[in-house]
Amino acid sequence: MKKIWLLLAVFVTVFTNAQEINWVTFEEALALQKKAPKKIMMDVYTNWCGPCKILDKNTFHNKDVVDYVNENYYAVKFNAEGNEQVNYKEKIFSNPNYNPANANRRNSAHELSRYFQIQAYPTIVFLDEKGDVIAPIKGYQTPPQLELYLKMFREDKHKEIDTQEKFNVYYKAFKPEFKG
Repeated sequence: MKKIWLLLAVFVTVFTNAQEINWVTFEEALALQKKAPKKIMMDVYTNWCGPCKILDKNTFHNKDVVDYVNENYYAVKFNAEGNEQVNYKEKIFSNPNYNPANANRRNSAHELSRYFQIQAYPTIVFLDEKGDVIAPIKGYQTPPQLELYLKMFREDKHKEIDTQEKFNVYYKAFKPEFKG
C-alpha cells in the first residue's frame, strides 16, 4: 500500500509541476487566428543552440510565462534550420539546402528564417492578429525580461513607442510580476 501512495505522490508532483506551453505549428497558429484572433509568439531556435535549450528549460517552463502565453498568444516553435514546409502570406517557404545528416548540427537556414531576417538564435518573433511581424526579440530572455515584451505587444503599447527614449521610459516604468 505504501508503494501505491508513493507512486501517486510522485505522479501528482510531476503532473502539477509540468508546466507546458501549448505549442502549435506556424500554419496552425495562422489558422487559429482566423477563428479567434490572438497574437503569435514564435520561438525561432536551432537544434544545436545552447541558449535556445536554456530558454526552453528556464523560461518556457516557468509557470507565469506558461499561463500568460497560453491565455494571450498562440505559441509556435520553429526550427530555423529545419526541413518543414510553411505556407505564409500565400508563399511556400522551405529549406531546399537542408541536409538530414546535419539535423543536430549547423544546417542551412530555412527560407522563412531569412524572410523574418533572423540573425541570431534564439529569436522570439512576435506577430499581430493578422500574422504580420511586430518585432523579433533576439537572445535569451529570462521570465521577467520576456514579460515586458509579452505584455507590451499584447496591450499594443509598442504602437505608442516610436523612439528609443519612449522605449526607455516604458522600460523604466515597467514592473515585472513574473518570478524569474
